[in-house]
Amino acid sequence: MHILQINAVSEIRSTGRFIKELDEYLIRNEYKSSVAFSEGILNSRGYKIGTKLEKKIHGLCSRITGLQGYFSKNGTRKLLNHINKINPDIVHIHNLHSNFINMPMLFKYLAKNDIATVITLHDCWFYTGGHTHYVTDNFYDWETGFFKKNRNKKLTGNKSWFFDQSEKIFNDQKKWFMNIPRLTFVGVSGWITEEAKKSEVAQGSTIQTIHNWIDIETFRPTNNTDIRDELNIQFEFIILGVASAWTNKKGLDNFIELSKNIKDDECVILIGKVDKHINLPDNIINVPETHNVNKLVAYYSLADVFINLSLEESFGKVTAEALSCGTPAISIDSTANAEIIGEGCGYIIKDWNLNDILSKIDIIRFDGKYTYTDNCIKFIREKFDSKEKLKKYKQLYENIILK
Repeated sequence: MHILQINAVSEIRSTGRFIKELDEYLIRNEYKSSVAFSEGILNSRGYKIGTKLEKKIHGLCSRITGLQGYFSKNGTRKLLNHINKINPDIVHIHNLHSNFINMPMLFKYLAKNDIATVITLHDCWFYTGGHTHYVTDNFYDWETGFFKKNRNKKLTGNKSWFFDQSEKIFNDQKKWFMNIPRLTFVGVSGWITEEAKKSEVAQGSTIQTIHNWIDIETFRPTNNTDIRDELNIQFEFIILGVASAWTNKKGLDNFIELSKNIKDDECVILIGKVDKHINLPDNIINVPETHNVNKLVAYYSLADVFINLSLEESFGKVTAEALSCGTPAISIDSTANAEIIGEGCGYIIKDWNLNDILSKIDIIRFDGKYTYTDNCIKFIREKFDSKEKLKKYKQLYENIILK
């Protein structure tokens, strides 16, 4: 059986590592496996989609028209020729909303050729008319209807200078997916699966949950004191946050407020890109985004507590990675966050509340990080072990082909 995965990135960031780990698992289990992507690391089984120039043109057209994933015809035509050549049994779709592929061409091809298709919902784009998330914007047109009177009409999923195309993209999604005979949606959390079931886009298709996984052999406690020396924080209590890029939706403003109220011997480390125009307080250390997994493990292990203040998480993989490294976590009870922190692994708070966060930090500090470590590791091993989740994808593929 031959599986082709298509994603915006390969081997970098969370979805890039996802497809890499799934690809390697399939090869170990004597499947044929290929990956097509736009950015990342190219290996012998990889196919790079498009060019930098085509991506820039796509991005410009997207900003003008409000349509994401409707351009890059040349790169997509070459991809379809590649698919013809390798003839996969299943095409597994991940994130496509990154200015590199023509979705109408791709989905029309999959439908016409009756190629079994799996779409993993790493975010909400595929069932909402192009909105990666919608909770903080209170955008529910995809569920309640795209009416002119709807006050959220101008909340566009794809940033455009002129047009909101959410309704068109939504109607196109319904048409694309209705025409693919063998289509399965997979939610990476229970929350996103239940949300997708409410959308007309997913009606008539199979939809199930396979939680994101953690490679527990990689994400495990390590003892690395070099970082303390590098950052000159030999004795501080460390509060850690991780994101690809920090925005207020990821909780940056709340981290800044938190930093102004923590104790003198406590500090915040934020890994990920922060806009250069934002002046961070002295007790927030910003570490650039890293694709070095061992470095991430070192930071997770070093931290005394991991905090995720995002209100929109389709899974919350950074939280799970921190727990796997033995570090307790604090998160807000929104979207999938509550699924990631088990009993004795930290705390879920109802809403953003500075005093509540400070109180939970004090409790963890008083108890000691290592009071929580065994529970954290055990919970991740029981719920999100990569071996079990990868096996579920293998079973899914086999069930699809046997139908």
